[in-house]
Amino acid sequence: MADKQYIKIFAGFERFWHWTQALLVIVLMITGARLHGLFDGPPWAMAFQVHLIAAGLIILLWIFAIFWHFTTGAWQHYIPTLRNLIPVIRYYAYGIFLGEAHPAKPTLRRKHNPLQRLSYLFLKLVINPAIWITGVLYLTVSLTGFDLGTVAWLHVVAAYAMALFVVIHVYMATTGETVTSYLKAMITGYEWVVVDEDKPGK
Repeated sequence: MADKQYIKIFAGFERFWHWTQALLVIVLMITGARLHGLFDGPPWAMAFQVHLIAAGLIILLWIFAIFWHFTTGAWQHYIPTLRNLIPVIRYYAYGIFLGEAHPAKPTLRRKHNPLQRLSYLFLKLVINPAIWITGVLYLTVSLTGFDLGTVAWLHVVAAYAMALFVVIHVYMATTGETVTSYLKAMITGYEWVVVDEDKPGK
């Protein structure tokens, strides 16, 4: 059986970026829902201002995060791989409910399992840019000449995709060895990881 050690695998900025992004996404979803009249709340103008501020902050955060990922080499944790992908999908589909062991334990070189890599990569390369681009187009539609209805629809679709990701992400965060083990790891940075299998090319 592979040795495991309680090691810090999430850096301080990584945890700051994760929780700040989570807070801003929640603010954006709430204010966005208010702007679309899904519930009664603060004045529309106030919700709009808060939405704009939160959008500006999250874009700035994304820029810093992109810079951090490339300068530290952390981007390598998101490279897609087919290795163990099917067993991981099978595990989450029904193996987890049978008490089976997770087929892809985290290591220092591979923080994320194959399914996580694909989902995070999709978030970073599709959902985030879609929200970013349609949001900017929404504000500059009078200058760009794009159809307002189309831009608004695309922005809402991207927002719902983000909301769906958040729901799935929160659920998946409860599927560790304990309900709170993944949550604790993202707060403290420390997690039990496999050591002797943590070799390049594996």
